[in-house]
Amino acid sequence: MRSTEARRPPMNSLRSFVVFLLGLAIVWSAGCSKTETGQADPAAAPASAAASIPGPAPGQAADPLHPVVLIETNLGAITVRLDAEKAPLTVDNFLSYVDSGFYNQTIIHQIFKGQGIMAGGYGIDLVEKPTRIPIRNEAHNGLKNRRGTVAMVRSADAVDSARSQFFFNLADNDALDHRDRTPEGYGYCVFGEVISGMEVLDKIAELPVHDMPQLDSTPTQPVVIKQIRRSR
Repeated sequence: MRSTEARRPPMNSLRSFVVFLLGLAIVWSAGCSKTETGQADPAAAPASAAASIPGPAPGQAADPLHPVVLIETNLGAITVRLDAEKAPLTVDNFLSYVDSGFYNQTIIHQIFKGQGIMAGGYGIDLVEKPTRIPIRNEAHNGLKNRRGTVAMVRSADAVDSARSQFFFNLADNDALDHRDRTPEGYGYCVFGEVISGMEVLDKIAELPVHDMPQLDSTPTQPVVIKQIRRSR
């Protein structure tokens, strides 16, 4: 259930951050309820299943521990370097969605100005896409939720609940880092960092938002992820 605080526009950075945290839980809760009603594909391959991997671009050597993906949106491109050395299960999960085309024609569905931008779960019609099974949380890997990093969305009360949705950190969100082994303190797993296109994210963060029946803080102007693909 959404609280009235979650639906109220942020008045300062602290309230914005609280709304951001609530948004992480709300998005997962919506996905969980849809999964329970049968929209998720129970026969889908596990997140760690091997996927067909395209080769690197000509003249470029692929780094298996730090693959790079290109996120093409209708407002510009974002390049992300993944860290399979520190977050192998999470990167494998993310790339399995990338290679299957899952993220193509999805949207950036929530914006929390100055805090984070969420993506990776909803189509242009604002219908959540069926996902694979949840993965183990690797937030204990030492990577921090610093500005420009990419992390997984999960339930606030379930450590190992991340599926396909991810978010970009627009600030140093220290409260999202791993602190202990409780659900509240386990943290949100960082698995990559933006190496180009941060200005695109900052531009997206300035878009006006509104509340929809499905989601709060959704951009009024659709931000479409045309595709995510490996670049090297």
